[in-house]
Amino acid sequence: MNVFLMILGASLMAAVAAYAQYHVARHTAGERKVVLTRGVLIAVGFAFGCLSAVSFPRDPLLQFLAFVIGFGVVHFPAAFILFVKHERGTGKS
Repeated sequence: MNVFLMILGASLMAAVAAYAQYHVARHTAGERKVVLTRGVLIAVGFAFGCLSAVSFPRDPLLQFLAFVIGFGVVHFPAAFILFVKHERGTGKS
């Protein structure tokens, strides 16, 4: 696997995860729901990232990059929904 592509993918997925985490509070009503949503995204992202990292048992750099990609992939659907809500100007729900 090309390391450059993994670095590029990890960078993109890290940005997606940051976007989702940042915008959850802007589009979610109630502090408890915000904390719950962030917690679920982080927990599932961590689990999926760990499963992705197992694919590269001999290379710590590739393990880390796979972890970040897996973590970001979990955040992608939420980030997409939050992006659409932001573009529409939808309030908190």
